[in-house]
Amino acid sequence: MKSPSTERITERKNAASDSLDTKNTREILILMNREDQKVAVAVRKVIPQITRAVDLAAAAITKGGRLIYLGAGTSGRLGVLDASECRPTFSTDRVVGILAGGPRAMFKAGEGVEDDRAAARRDLERIGLDQKDVLVGIAASGRTPYTIEGLQYAKGKGAATVGLTANPSSPMRGIVDVEIAVNVGPEILAGSTRLKAGTAQKLVLNMLSTATMVKLGRVFSGFMVHVEMKNEKLRERGRSMVAKATGVDPATAARTMEASGSNLPAALLMIWKGISKKEAVRILRQQPNTALALRRARAEYLKRHSGAVRRPTSRGKS
Repeated sequence: MKSPSTERITERKNAASDSLDTKNTREILILMNREDQKVAVAVRKVIPQITRAVDLAAAAITKGGRLIYLGAGTSGRLGVLDASECRPTFSTDRVVGILAGGPRAMFKAGEGVEDDRAAARRDLERIGLDQKDVLVGIAASGRTPYTIEGLQYAKGKGAATVGLTANPSSPMRGIVDVEIAVNVGPEILAGSTRLKAGTAQKLVLNMLSTATMVKLGRVFSGFMVHVEMKNEKLRERGRSMVAKATGVDPATAARTMEASGSNLPAALLMIWKGISKKEAVRILRQQPNTALALRRARAEYLKRHSGAVRRPTSRGKS
């Protein structure tokens, strides 16, 4: 039997869940909620490591590389989820998710695939991973063979590597450039890492992809200016963002969005600079950091309008 010092944290029994099966519904839910509250605290402790990972990802994408997630089971599914949401949110294909077992494993568990080391190499070869990329290996245990092999392969290719795990001092530590080990403690169901460990992974992945896109200028002042507006809800969101960011009335925002071809950054430039869609698109092509282009345009706009001529006040003679 393994001692507590060597047993993986994710496999340990949680004393708080003793007699779990004898508790009533409310007691079960209160216990789960109490344990979940530990997750954000644990994530906060690894912000320095997440910071390093974000900087690696931003640098890689700037140089033409990608942020690639690799994992099996719940860990891999969370990576695919985050990657799939980056395209509509940030209009980028630079975030890629790879799940052991392929698309079928997204909907039907195939736990045996996590032991297939050769599959990890094949999957990374298929997408052409090279030294420009960053690979994030996601494994709650920190020792999944598929994920470990993928990290070793990436290391051999000269790519930057990040390990995301719930077990400090896992085998990942000796492989990766950055280890993000979020110690959330034992699960209320021993070994069920879809619970706190999975929640921690989701939080970290949210931070990693979002902060990376912010650094790359694909977010402006808290607005998703690169959101793909492919349905009426998102088109309305775009019109609302134009109105809020520029202060124009809703009708002007709607007309400008239509004239821009639903290109939100172009619409903002059209209003702030008083230019055509063609000119706005040219500016955006010349400046890949959208946020920087928008901040400059807004600053110029505010400077012009702050210099409006004031009516002089008349003074009576004494």
